[in-house]
Amino acid sequence: MSTERYVIGLDSSTQSAKAVVLDRKGCNVAEGRASIPLAQPDEAHAEQNPEDWWSAVKNALRDAVKTIDPGSIDGLAISNQRETVAFLDDKDTAVYPALVWLDCRANSTYQSYADRMGREWLHRATGKPIDVIPVIYRLDWLRRNEPSVLERATQILDVQGFLVKKLTGRAVTSPASVDPFGLLDIHEMDYSTPILNSLGLSQEQLAPMAMSGREIGRVSPEAAKKTGLRAGTPIFAGGGDGQCSGLGANVTGPGNLYLNLGTAQITGAHSQEPAIGLNWRTMTAVTGSGYHLEALMRAGAFFVDWLVETFIDESKSPEVYIRLEAEAEKISHGCGGLTVTPHILGVMTPHWDPGARGAFAGLAPFHTRAHLYRASLEGMTAEIARSITAMRAENVPTDRIRAIGGGSKSALWRQMIADATQLPVDIGTTAEASALGAGIIAAVGAGWFVDFAEATAAMSHVEGTTEPEPEGADAWAALMERQGHLYEDTKRYGAGRT
Repeated sequence: MSTERYVIGLDSSTQSAKAVVLDRKGCNVAEGRASIPLAQPDEAHAEQNPEDWWSAVKNALRDAVKTIDPGSIDGLAISNQRETVAFLDDKDTAVYPALVWLDCRANSTYQSYADRMGREWLHRATGKPIDVIPVIYRLDWLRRNEPSVLERATQILDVQGFLVKKLTGRAVTSPASVDPFGLLDIHEMDYSTPILNSLGLSQEQLAPMAMSGREIGRVSPEAAKKTGLRAGTPIFAGGGDGQCSGLGANVTGPGNLYLNLGTAQITGAHSQEPAIGLNWRTMTAVTGSGYHLEALMRAGAFFVDWLVETFIDESKSPEVYIRLEAEAEKISHGCGGLTVTPHILGVMTPHWDPGARGAFAGLAPFHTRAHLYRASLEGMTAEIARSITAMRAENVPTDRIRAIGGGSKSALWRQMIADATQLPVDIGTTAEASALGAGIIAAVGAGWFVDFAEATAAMSHVEGTTEPEPEGADAWAALMERQGHLYEDTKRYGAGRT
C-alpha cells in the first residue's frame, strides 16, 4: 500500500464534474473531468438530468484514481453547483428534470411569493435579497403550475445530497449546500418551517444536514465498482461551490476577498455576523464559523464567451483569446468612450432585476473587436469595484483580493481589477479553487489538520500578486461613474417592459 495519503475534492459544477486528487500541501496529484449536458428548451428554462451528474462523477473519479492506489485516499468531499434541485420518487427515479440555477421560469411569480411571505422577513431569514435565483421561487412556481411534481417527489435534493446518495446509499447534505436554496433560516441553521409550510413541503422530503467536514457516509461496494474508489472510503459533508471557492482561496477571516471570475462573477467577503443588505447576499460558510457576503453578476466569463462566439470567432479557440488580449492591451483606458453594461442574464447586485439587459454604448467607426473585448472587461471590472466600494461603505473589511476561476488567468483583467479597486490581486496556484476547497474540507474531516485555518495555511497558496497602479485611480473613478448610469439608461429595454 502507498505511503502517500491523499484526499479528493470533487467539484460538480454546471458544465462538468472535476475530481482532483490532492496531497497535504494542496498539490494536484491527479485529476479527472467529464462534461454535463445542459438543456435549455426555451429562454426561461434550464434543465439537467440528475443521472448525468452521476455519470460525469463516475467518469471523473475513474480517471482521477487510475494512476494512484485507491487505498491511499483518506476521504472525499463535494463542492456542488448551487441553486440546482432534483426531484426523485421513492425508487430514486427523477419525476421531473432537475432545475438549474440558470432557470428563470419563476420570473412571473417570484415577486408575488415574496410579497406573500413578507419581503423584509424573507430577506432577513434567508439572507437572500428578493431575486428569481433561489430555489424556493421555482418550488412555488411548481406548486402553482405543476403541483403533482411536488406531490410525487419524495426526495427534493441539492446536487451534493443526490451524489452522496449515489456514493453511499443515503442522501445527506450540509447547510452550506442547502443555504442557496433559500429554504434555510441562516440564524437557526435549520430548514425554515414557515417557508416549508408555504410550499406545502415536509422536512422528510429534504436531505438531513451535517456540518461541512463531518463524515456522512462511506463509499458503498456498488459505487466503488463504478467509480474506482475503495469501498469504505469516507465521504465528508462539503458545500456549495461558491463557499468552497472562498475556502480554497483562504478567505476564512476578515479583510481578504475572493473573486471568482468564472461563468458567473462572485465577489465574496467573510463576515462573522449574518449581515443583511442589498449589496450582497448572505451565505453560510463551510467552516461552520461566520458567513460569506457575496456580490454577484450572473454573466461573468459567460459574457466574454458570448461576445467572442457571437461577434468575433465562433470557435472560441484559446488562440482567439490570446490575440484579443494582446490587441486589447494596446488600447488606452476607457476605449475611446465605448462603455458596456454586461447584464445579458439580468442583474443581481445591487439592483436584483432579472429583466435587465446588456448594452454597448458610445460606438464609433474606429472601434474594433479588441475595443469590444476590452470594454467588456472594463464593464465587468466596474461592477466588481462598485460592489467592493459598497462593502467598504458598510464597514466590511477589504484589504486584498484572491482571484480564482478561468478569468483569473488574464493578466490584463487582473491589472484592471487591481487599479479599479486599488487593492492587490493575488492569484492562487490553482484556478480550481472550489475543488481545492472541497479537498480542504476532506483533509480536515480525515484528521490531517486540527481546523480549517491550519488546513488552508498548508494547502492554499499564492503564486503571484498584481499590485495596483495609483495613477490609474482617477481614470477608473470616471469610467465607473459613466458606466454606472447604463443600468438606469437601458432599464426600459428589459424583458417584459414597454
